[in-house]
Amino acid sequence: MKKLKTVFICSECGYESAKWNGICPSCGQGNTMLEEVKEISSAKSKSPEIKFTSDNISQIKINNIDISSEVRYKTGFNELDRVFGGGIVKGSITLLGGTPGIGKSTLLLQICNYLNKNLKILYVSGEESKRQIKMRASRLNINNENLFIMTETNINLISEEIKFTKPDMVIIDSVQTMNNTESSSFPGSVSQVKECTNIFLKLSKMLDITIIMIGHVNKDGAIAGPKVLEHMVDAVLYFEGDNQNSYRILRAVKNRHGSTNEIGVFEMNNEGLREVENPSAMMLSGKPNGVPGICVVCTMEGSRPILTEVQGLVTSTNFGNPRRMATGFDYNRLALILAVLEKRAGYFFSSTDVYVNIVGGLKLEEPAADLSVAIALVSSLKDTSVNDEIISFGEVGLAGEIRAVPNAELRIKEAQKLGFKKCIIPYHNFKSLQNTKNYKIEIIGVKNIREAVNSALI
Repeated sequence: MKKLKTVFICSECGYESAKWNGICPSCGQGNTMLEEVKEISSAKSKSPEIKFTSDNISQIKINNIDISSEVRYKTGFNELDRVFGGGIVKGSITLLGGTPGIGKSTLLLQICNYLNKNLKILYVSGEESKRQIKMRASRLNINNENLFIMTETNINLISEEIKFTKPDMVIIDSVQTMNNTESSSFPGSVSQVKECTNIFLKLSKMLDITIIMIGHVNKDGAIAGPKVLEHMVDAVLYFEGDNQNSYRILRAVKNRHGSTNEIGVFEMNNEGLREVENPSAMMLSGKPNGVPGICVVCTMEGSRPILTEVQGLVTSTNFGNPRRMATGFDYNRLALILAVLEKRAGYFFSSTDVYVNIVGGLKLEEPAADLSVAIALVSSLKDTSVNDEIISFGEVGLAGEIRAVPNAELRIKEAQKLGFKKCIIPYHNFKSLQNTKNYKIEIIGVKNIREAVNSALI
């Protein structure tokens, strides 16, 4: 007779305890202990048995390993290939996360249509029926004779199908719906997700199959399930964006085969996702002219310079404590900039509410955006507009100085390409430029925040 016992497993780190704890003893996170029922049996689990050949476990000198035959699959989206580092690596396993309705399934289904027609692709869905997938494929004009659909959640049957047919690529939609029938825990639980991912990982490495898994996210925006799930895979991608906004941003937070600094920009329309080749022009579309509190910044996303609009709004407060709000910009960084503007430049915000918004859904994390945020706030405070042909970037220090930032030349060339006439940059970046006369844009080097504001405001 099977014996069952109740355990509590942390959804963040997978720590297992016999009793419930408000705070996980392992990772310190609160309210993450979930109750699960486990089966106690002396017999070994009947999960799919995967045997490795001697070639996989034998040791070899690192200098004798041949990497010249590395294969990368082009997806048909240059934006997606850039995020992957040049294409999807054969034999890799990738986790794609994002909020519901953001376009994860749509993106992967479109990839199936653009990939080499000789590649055999198995699309495993645990959430939709075959008819639903076919309806979406017809809407997206998907026509690939080597695309096979399987609607199943049993990991044992899926594993046997993969080992029997040996496809070139497998898409799992989604990993939280997969389950091992030999386990008594419910699908989507910590133990189920971890065990199913481990099986897919072994299949990928043993059969040299590329696997892409869709992962659900929790209310905090992180991928649901244990944190070890992200450690097991080769790449973790996040699909970001607002369902009310047609633009989507694909970002890599982990990538063993490329950089994690690159992003891909897409637009959702009736025919699916379309890549945006010039994100700067998209970010600046609809920018109002002659309005106080608006300044353009050039930020770097990996090796790509992107121009985006920074909006600042300063109004008198009706409360004892002024309100501060930032969308797409770090709140603590905003507080630092306000303190510097008051102490070093004489602009007082203590009796005003301050709002900062980054247009287009971008999240500016690099300090190069400090100068544009400061200029936008002073512009709104004085109700004086910034010259529409001005762009700025630079880091603001606590002494009020404007510090140098990397890739200044790339930022200036991007601003010049989009028709800006004046660029405000840190003085140290200005000195390092080879020859400013070669640029068709006026470059102004500033040493402190006062100089920058006086140069930007009309």
